Amino acid sequence: MFRTLWLAQFVSNVGSWMQTVGAQWLITQQSGSAGQIALVQTAASLPVLILGIPAGALADIVDRRRLLLFAQVLMLSAAGLLAALTALGHMNPSGVLALTFVLGCGTALMNPAWQAIQPDLVASRDQIPAAAALGGVNMNVARAVGPALGGLVVAVAGAATVFALNAASFLVTLAALATWHRPAATSPVAAERLLPAIRAGHRYVRHAPRVRKTLGRSLVYVPCAAALWALLPVAAHQQLGLGVGGYGLLLAAVGAGAVLGAVLLPQVRGRWSSNVTLAGGGILLAMTLVVLALVGIAWVVGVGLVFSGLAWVGVLSILNAQMQVTVPEWVRARALAVYLTIFQGSLAIGAAVWGGLADGIGLRGALLVAAAVLVIGSLAGLFFSVPDTALDRSPSMHWPAPVMVLDPSASTGPVLVTVEYRVPADHADTFTDAMEAVGRSRLRTGALRWDLFRDGSQPDTYLEVFAVASWEEHERQHRGRLTGYDRSAEEKARSLLDPEHPFKVSHYLPARRNSG
Repeated sequence: MFRTLWLAQFVSNVGSWMQTVGAQWLITQQSGSAGQIALVQTAASLPVLILGIPAGALADIVDRRRLLLFAQVLMLSAAGLLAALTALGHMNPSGVLALTFVLGCGTALMNPAWQAIQPDLVASRDQIPAAAALGGVNMNVARAVGPALGGLVVAVAGAATVFALNAASFLVTLAALATWHRPAATSPVAAERLLPAIRAGHRYVRHAPRVRKTLGRSLVYVPCAAALWALLPVAAHQQLGLGVGGYGLLLAAVGAGAVLGAVLLPQVRGRWSSNVTLAGGGILLAMTLVVLALVGIAWVVGVGLVFSGLAWVGVLSILNAQMQVTVPEWVRARALAVYLTIFQGSLAIGAAVWGGLADGIGLRGALLVAAAVLVIGSLAGLFFSVPDTALDRSPSMHWPAPVMVLDPSASTGPVLVTVEYRVPADHADTFTDAMEAVGRSRLRTGALRWDLFRDGSQPDTYLEVFAVASWEEHERQHRGRLTGYDRSAEEKARSLLDPEHPFKVSHYLPARRNSG
């Protein structure tokens, strides 16, 4: 099933790259504005800023297969309309950008769910990094094939034919998804509602240090890397004097480098840490931007672009794999949606910025500025170290069911939970340090706030206090949100307790009748 969906995604990715070449070249012929050409990337990426986060929540609370099918139908309709209007001669740059935006909406709905199903398609969690790397290979082999094929089809049959072939590629993905039936998800509590699910996803990301570091590295890389995709067609047309076929070959050089990067990545990661590899990839891409800015010989630029593809796939494979292996199943699509929103939003905003700068100070100046900022950002990124050690994110239901006399409803809240500990004096500092990880665990899994207090009259007594929005949210902590890592953090802290005084858990419900 992994192979079937991988091949279907490859066909769709090839169609998407053909579509990009057709859209950019059609606007190049009609207006020639670097700003409008760069807006093709913006129109494709901007919908993720609008729909990415809600799409991630939907992918965690509804059937992911149905969501994927809906997204494919939406993109099929948009691509078919774009092909028909172009063939009839009724398409202008504004229309291309509008329908590209609709295609981007379909991509925004699809991406979190597509990323989140990858662990369902592999035999074990250990294979997730390999699956993520294969996803990068997929996209970048398509990047090698799609632009060259798209340039050839545009030259021979016109942009309308490229748009029609892209529409047909969505039929292939629909057929593949029709053959896949995901095992029904079983949850001991009711499905989450959309807004609480979005808030829970934000809380998780905010209190997950590894996720924040991965997102930080994306922010120092992707906005500047967007200059390559936004300005390459301008450089091909204005600086190198190439036609659509030559532009397709330049993009194929980027794709070929990406395939080479995927092959070399295991050896690179075996020799250098993820942190160093990410910084090196950023600097390597900056060097290729300098070559694109200063060299006017097409084959030399093509060789440089091979290295840009190598850097691109190396960085993105590491970032994607880090997200896949770091985030647990219950919130995976939401966390990936935040990553994809930052990624695509950075591409959209970066493309607009570099396109506007190229219109203002010239193509060469914009590329050199992007290269300089990328080098600075890559070196600064060394301070946002991305660890290579794995965490146990397997589900763990180690909290016992609370013993309650009152019977709260699902909406009753807020709920205040207290845990009383007795800690020997010689363990006091170690205990408070260990409880920091416990506090982050509570906040990641649903707590609105958390704190740890010490009794002034009995210094060996500590009181942990955290509040949860509702009884339903607290039940989710008990039954599905905790992981093996959370359990280990709790066990480390509780190993420091006075063995003669077990910890005591209490649950406090609102006293007012109208609460909840």
